[in-house]
Amino acid sequence: MDSRLIAFERLLTIMDELREGCPWDQKQTFETLRNLTIEETYEMADAITSKDYKSLEGELGDLFLHLVFYSKIGSEQGIFDVSSVINKICDKLIYRHPHIYGDTKAVDEQTVKANWEKLKLLEGKKSVLEGVPKALPAIVKATRIQEKVKGVGFEFENTDQIWQKVQEELTEFKNEMQKQSDQIEAEFGDLLFSLVNLARFLNISAENALSLTNQKFIQRFEHMENLLIQDGLFIADQSQDILDQYWEKAKKQLKN
Repeated sequence: MDSRLIAFERLLTIMDELREGCPWDQKQTFETLRNLTIEETYEMADAITSKDYKSLEGELGDLFLHLVFYSKIGSEQGIFDVSSVINKICDKLIYRHPHIYGDTKAVDEQTVKANWEKLKLLEGKKSVLEGVPKALPAIVKATRIQEKVKGVGFEFENTDQIWQKVQEELTEFKNEMQKQSDQIEAEFGDLLFSLVNLARFLNISAENALSLTNQKFIQRFEHMENLLIQDGLFIADQSQDILDQYWEKAKKQLKN
């Protein structure tokens, strides 16, 4: 028997046993699991960003458990079960990949994405953007919005056009900042949106890029704190000039 099926059946059996015998598992609902699932998803994302693939294996297992848990609760309530959940995604994948399971030709990735969005509209979606989750983090959401509209041809032609848009938004933001108007936040949002668009066009994940920068800043700042402690200095008592000197020292040491 396929080892994958054996492993999945084992997980389903354990889920049944936990739901029947564990007081904590018995109390869980869709609503109580929701925040835990979001947390597990971010932990998985952190493992990917850090290239910690050993941890990633465990985080994927946690997410598998959550998916099985939701399916178990759905089965108990007579809404759906793990079989219907899996069959539904299988049917969707077959329908939305006519270049694999039908006669449609797809020569590249962009054709596949365009066909995907067209098929979703044929399924009854009122808008190309209908499937973008409201709760997505803003940078991820901006990327998804741009990818969605690109699928139906609403896209800049080249990097120069996007860069021109970035510079245009930067100028508008500077103008509003100098006037100290109430439009500063909105203009800053426009600037961020255009930068996300530029990153996407360059095949850079804006979310991953910012995550890596956050990670790098934390590492440098903590190293700077340690250097100050080694010299008997308390960070809050130092001038900006001293902090800048230690910051540069931390950067140099970590780079080496």
